[in-house]
Amino acid sequence: MLKLNNFIENSIEEVKNKIRDEKAIIALSGGVDSSVCSVIVENAIGDNLTAIFVDHGFLREGEADEVVNMFKNMLNFKYIDASEEFLKGLEGVVDPEEKRKIIGKIFVDVFEREAEKIQAKFLVQGTIAPDWIESEGKIKSHHNLSLPGGMVLNIVEPIRELYKDEVRNIGRNLGLPDELVDRQPFPGPGLAVRIIGEITKEKLDITIKANHIVTEEVEKIGLNKDLWQYFAVLTDSKVTGVKGDQRDFGYLVVIRMVASLDAMTAEVPELPWNLIKTISKRITSEVSDVSHVSLSVSDKPPSTIEFT
Repeated sequence: MLKLNNFIENSIEEVKNKIRDEKAIIALSGGVDSSVCSVIVENAIGDNLTAIFVDHGFLREGEADEVVNMFKNMLNFKYIDASEEFLKGLEGVVDPEEKRKIIGKIFVDVFEREAEKIQAKFLVQGTIAPDWIESEGKIKSHHNLSLPGGMVLNIVEPIRELYKDEVRNIGRNLGLPDELVDRQPFPGPGLAVRIIGEITKEKLDITIKANHIVTEEVEKIGLNKDLWQYFAVLTDSKVTGVKGDQRDFGYLVVIRMVASLDAMTAEVPELPWNLIKTISKRITSEVSDVSHVSLSVSDKPPSTIEFT
């Protein structure tokens, strides 16, 4: 069993010994993994750590403002809007593995530019065990592991051997707020992995709206306490529908809700039918380009939690 105090003390000491008096940057997403890493490393090297929040444009509704407001007074914090750079880099790309690698490369480009400005030599990442296990097993790449061979920053991964439940416990022990510690996991590439096919501004707007509806309805009835993740996926399929007395030809959106402890396995629990119907009605009525909503009922394995 993980001894929280011992882990925190040992991690701080290890980071001190590795980074010493050099400067470091951390890729801060606002999720529990990178937040825990930020606090551990800040305790080790203080203001020699710069926490950089890169807005890649694939965030959930209102998320950028939430992250900025949460951390701007807690850490040596910097916000960078790189959304146009990411969207341009993904133009015409369809293959999900290629998308992840491009996103990872652009992240690295941004961080290396920022590191050069402050002469940082280390990049801290919130990699946890499921990330590298899935990458080494060639299930799918994780953006924070798809680093080019010529990268000049040294990588520091303080929580690499931990699972999500352990990271949450450490976050509580460090005094992080419950709304951050218990926040549902969100992939580093964001909504980019919830869009099948080419990513366009139009499809991104649809995905943001659909995900917001799912989140709002799940949290309204308190079901989020029992779920690991809950979200909407925009497929690349279009389906005939009817709106008013007119034919409609819009996108198919898939609802995905799973329960899990550590993301290594996951199951779709029994879900309130009224919730599913409400989400479906809201998405098809409030998101004009969607004509059909379905529900994913596949567990992990054989499926992964995310679609791409």
